Amino acid sequence: MPALEAQQGLFRAAHTQVLGVSIDSHHCHANWARDLGGISFPLLSDFEPKGAVAKAYDLYLEGPGISDRATVLIDAGGVVRHASSEGPAGKREIGELVSLAEGLDRSYEDSREDFSAAPGIPGAVVYLRDACGASRAVRVALDNLHLDGVEVRNVSKDGAALQALKDASGAETAPCLVAQGQSTSESATIIARLANDAAPFR
Repeated sequence: MPALEAQQGLFRAAHTQVLGVSIDSHHCHANWARDLGGISFPLLSDFEPKGAVAKAYDLYLEGPGISDRATVLIDAGGVVRHASSEGPAGKREIGELVSLAEGLDRSYEDSREDFSAAPGIPGAVVYLRDACGASRAVRVALDNLHLDGVEVRNVSKDGAALQALKDASGAETAPCLVAQGQSTSESATIIARLANDAAPFR
């Protein structure tokens, strides 16, 4: 996954959206990705019903109850153009995958839009609190999306940050995203906005 992350620019140039799919929950994905140094492309949970997507592509391994480590390339028209299996312990050759994506991109005859960069969130500040599960979820998202440019302030350790949060939002609720004169305190909404508006790759 880190090797795929490192080549996101090349995949995007080839009009290729990278997705990771496994039977793990989205909580597992978030923490696993963070442990790997951050994964900015979507990791999809094939958790319930367990393995439904893997089964649809004949990639579910009934014995161990896991998905096979496989690669599937689907063109912009929804047609599977490549499928290969590395086995559960196998390793993908990322340079080969980039070449496959570039070849598929060159051969696709219909028009498609370039992947636009995220518009960003100028002046965004995220307020977090210690010992708060929702704040931790937002922190994990910031790390996974490599959003080092978003200011993060800890209201548990910084009285000035707490006052700034109260001034900006009218409350002491954290996590809170303050941007463009508006505040958002629902962690799922904050994470979605960071992913949609601030992440370098979508």
